[in-house]
Amino acid sequence: MRTSVLLSIKPEFVEKIFSGLKRYEFRRVVFKSKNVSRVVVYASSPVQRVVGEFEVAGILALEAKKLWQQTKKYSGIAKDYFDCYFADKETAYAIKIKKVKRYATPKTLEDLRPSIRPPQSFMYLN
Repeated sequence: MRTSVLLSIKPEFVEKIFSGLKRYEFRRVVFKSKNVSRVVVYASSPVQRVVGEFEVAGILALEAKKLWQQTKKYSGIAKDYFDCYFADKETAYAIKIKKVKRYATPKTLEDLRPSIRPPQSFMYLN
């Protein structure tokens, strides 16, 4: 069964995802479900809207140095940021992004589900 997640992403990275400059979304913790095929993008503060979605082409789980080597061309972030983000982690994760779709009209969280709160990292939708 295909599963979707709502993912909180900083607005600066959201823009890079939808422009194609960022083809990997980095995470310190990744979904336990192996069936996640779609990510619904919640642009965090100050935007605070659901702005689009993308398909998951795969998830890389590697030692940070190796992950950077494989993803740096389309990371959309600086190496210093990457290094700080994964500083205390043995395994680093990258969600490979494909088929991005920006919504014509951004949605509120309430449009998705009543009394939903912004996820700290991610939230399963189905």
